[in-house]
Amino acid sequence: MSLKAINLALVDERTLLSKILKNYLGEHETINVVFHVSEPVDLFKKLNDFDINILLIDIFIYQPNALELLEAIRTEYPNVKILVLSKSMDVAHISELLEIGIHGYVSKMDDPSELLQAITALSEGKIHRNRLFTEALYWNKQNNERVYTAADLISLTEREKRVLQLLWEEKSNREIANEVFLSIRSIEKIRQDMKEKLDIKSTVGLLKYAIGKKIISINSINGKMTDNSY
Repeated sequence: MSLKAINLALVDERTLLSKILKNYLGEHETINVVFHVSEPVDLFKKLNDFDINILLIDIFIYQPNALELLEAIRTEYPNVKILVLSKSMDVAHISELLEIGIHGYVSKMDDPSELLQAITALSEGKIHRNRLFTEALYWNKQNNERVYTAADLISLTEREKRVLQLLWEEKSNREIANEVFLSIRSIEKIRQDMKEKLDIKSTVGLLKYAIGKKIISINSINGKMTDNSY
């Protein structure tokens, strides 16, 4: 059985690096690099013309308008998964990006296999929970003063909590469905219902809520971020 191709778009102003990255990703038969652009204005034109699954972008090159750009992409193209590739390892800044609703973050200091794992995970509807992603979520828990006023009045069912835990464990909808003995469609509905009842827009937002409510807990062991299941 042939694997479904992942349509990927690349946004980076450095032409040489982009060509190297495009050639590297193009060696993998499941990844189809549809286009590369260096300017946001060109990106929106291309997104209107091509069906893209994942947008790989070095967002920090567009500061100070990075957050506005991401918000525009998330609003106009909600089905496109945003994967940030950057040399920055500023956890506070990454946390800001998670607030906007990016789907993953990979440092340019990481091994190339980390990028491939992230692309594959996002294409399968999973959360790619690497170290920086986890630390940014935990930083948000420790430092963000946001109050979930409406959510405080709402309790999640044990099944909903279990789904959140499995999402944290980087499970796909199919894998979660197998574990809780429900259909994939039922899992999709549970995720959507949680977003609506908690007034949260993204899966990352659900995970942040779960960490804040101690549905998911995080500890640091030997320098690695891990989770403790309920």
